[in-house]
Amino acid sequence: MFSKILIANRGEIACRVIRTARRMGIATVAVYSDADARAPHVKLADESVRLGPAPASESYLNAELILDACRATGSQAVHPGYGFLSERESFARALAEADIAFIGPPAEAIAAMGDKIESKKLAQGAGVSVVPGYIGEIRDTGHAVEIANGIGYPVMMKASAGGGGKGMRLAWSEKDVLETFDSVRREGLSSFGDDRILIEKFIESPRHIEIQVLGDKQGNILYLGERECSVQRRHQKVVEEAPSPFVTPEMRKAMGEQAVALARTVGYHSAGTVEFIAGADRSFYFLEMNTRLQVEHPVTEKVTGLDLVEQMIRVAAGEALGFGQDDVKLSGWSVESRVYAEDPYRGFLPSTGRLVRYRPPRESEHVRVDDGVAEGGEVSMFYDPMIAKLITYGDTREAAIDRQIEALDSFLIEGIGHNVDFLSALMQHPRFRAGALTTGFIAEEYPEGFAGAPADEGLIADLAIVAALAGHETDRRACAVSGQLNGPVPAPDLRVVRIAGTEHRVRFEPYEGGLLAFLDAAEAKELVGRWQPGQARFRGTIDGRALTVAIARRGRQWRLTTRGASHLADVLPEHVAALSRYMIEKVPPDLSKYLICPMPGLLTALHVGEGDPVEAGQPLAVVEAMKMENILRAEKAGKVRKVNAKPGDSLAVDAVILEFE
Repeated sequence: MFSKILIANRGEIACRVIRTARRMGIATVAVYSDADARAPHVKLADESVRLGPAPASESYLNAELILDACRATGSQAVHPGYGFLSERESFARALAEADIAFIGPPAEAIAAMGDKIESKKLAQGAGVSVVPGYIGEIRDTGHAVEIANGIGYPVMMKASAGGGGKGMRLAWSEKDVLETFDSVRREGLSSFGDDRILIEKFIESPRHIEIQVLGDKQGNILYLGERECSVQRRHQKVVEEAPSPFVTPEMRKAMGEQAVALARTVGYHSAGTVEFIAGADRSFYFLEMNTRLQVEHPVTEKVTGLDLVEQMIRVAAGEALGFGQDDVKLSGWSVESRVYAEDPYRGFLPSTGRLVRYRPPRESEHVRVDDGVAEGGEVSMFYDPMIAKLITYGDTREAAIDRQIEALDSFLIEGIGHNVDFLSALMQHPRFRAGALTTGFIAEEYPEGFAGAPADEGLIADLAIVAALAGHETDRRACAVSGQLNGPVPAPDLRVVRIAGTEHRVRFEPYEGGLLAFLDAAEAKELVGRWQPGQARFRGTIDGRALTVAIARRGRQWRLTTRGASHLADVLPEHVAALSRYMIEKVPPDLSKYLICPMPGLLTALHVGEGDPVEAGQPLAVVEAMKMENILRAEKAGKVRKVNAKPGDSLAVDAVILEFE
């Protein structure tokens, strides 16, 4: 067994590998860029080595720097995590030449499966079902249109060397191909150094199912069940679960055996994933093989009881698998959601900045948090926007989902935008809970974007009570500390609460166990739990119903966040509420005459100049942020009056790119 390994990655996956290595008694070496000098994975490892500046091309993607770090620290093996160099054949070969073990598959398998075009040919030869499409090199946009027309729309355009949702576009018509083919090529080139594209038939109402495989150097290859990864946005997975609510035992066996056959064809060992797309009739087709550890591997670990990182290390050290296919049993259900630095209320735009406050949920046998950030750290524009992965487990799918909702309410993230509300809304959605999933789930259920999870009357009434408590406790503190209200400490008097378009009158009466809340002169509700000004959350019960609510002051209002939505509440004494009806509402400024950058990023293309006419929906500019290109379009017809930026400019959020007449 190795005595020291180097982790050629960052963030949560680096921390996750370090924890397993430490449990196995193996010393660890972290590598870092200047942007990650104080990152958690650096502090967690036994040693650390600086690679270089923040851009990945000058640090984490520089294989020679990784090799130098191995030599300097005496590392015997390298775990690549996922992304970066994890599927780079040349990196695996360079390690082998330096007599350093690669904790992953053989270089030949990476090469065979890393090219989507060649991998489909190999899959066909191994008897694996493949999606109809064009397997060959596409010359230009005109050739792409010709191929897509021949296959029949819709089609999917993919970067041949791609992964993680990058370099992928769905085209419903010839216009879509003409408009986005070059963008797909650019993303492929910038993210993977390869601008080759493949086009294949898009299976409508598809489900994304993947099979986890594991093999050793002695030729033993097993499948460890499936993961459902259908809940995606822009082809980026958002929620994963194991097992799938769609897959039958017979389907699992058929998919597993095909995955093993493909792995055997390329002489595979270590952990890997064979991805399939499944139709409503339970037909399935090969998409690609990821020759690395997947982001969503924890759900497989929870239902199998295996540590996949440990298995990868043991296989790399030459050990045979200690179990066979018949020993693999799936027990219970596990769900993983990805907490991203993106704002779902603004079209999921990337968010960068400092984590002013960060408190993840408390871990237990049913709740696991894989993260690689810390309070005070920065989510930068240079790397993936993932903050954390939340993994929950239960005896049933419903139990695992309910624990997701509870744990998501316990996340505290301030300083940057995040998608916790959106994840909670997904967990509560009736269609998700019914398991009626497709890869179009998010687009179909949120066609106008996300505005928060719907709240029923009962939840709004409970929030009115919490808001009234916050208002009362704040006034009580002000009187007690500094006499700000020029009077005695107030009793729990009546408050008028306006929230979510409703108005409630709330009055409290103290009693031995807490407070009795009288809502709109109805019967008293028992409020158990305390909140004091400055606390980020209220945790308690109302008539026995557990409730966790994030509370923040927003000017004269309170913002209450729970169960996937934020609600602004006015909390007013009765006489102030009567007078407030006469206040004039402030009208927001008209921004329709400006094209505003919605996120920090790089302006890579500008399609119009001063004096040019524009039509509604016309592409105007392209902004690259967090390795993804975002097309900015005209909201309405008009004429460009002024251009304030040029391609190559780094733009701040809300920077004005164009002004219209």
